Amino acid sequence: MSINQANTSEHAAREISSLLDRYVLGLDYDELDDEWARSLFTDDVLIEFPISRHVGIEGLVDYHRKALSMWAATHHVNTPAIVSADADRATLRANMTAVRVHHERAGATREHYSSGTCITGDAVRTECGWRLSRLSFQLIWKTGTPPD
Repeated sequence: MSINQANTSEHAAREISSLLDRYVLGLDYDELDDEWARSLFTDDVLIEFPISRHVGIEGLVDYHRKALSMWAATHHVNTPAIVSADADRATLRANMTAVRVHHERAGATREHYSSGTCITGDAVRTECGWRLSRLSFQLIWKTGTPPD
């Protein structure tokens, strides 16, 4: 591998890692809208969680909004991604810890629901730059009270 190829690969890895970081932070802090989705994902993206999945950019924002609305608050933290890029395709792997706070109910206190997952994914270089084409979340552990 030439120095130029190594620099290009490192640049791609930083861009792809940034996509994952922006996705994870966006779940807690951003306004999820079509601009958010299109800045991160391909049109045919596949998102797989242990309890559900979604295919395609259409409806992706509503899919996330519905899932997040089950909680009063969420806090997602991911590790740096390990990215392997080759030309116009890449894979990634990272870990994530998520804490979800239940909505308050009169007289009821419920323990936060927390989980640890392994994230794997794929990215492709598009005319708009790198975009995530797949994210899969494998549950490693969980604790607390799950949603109703």
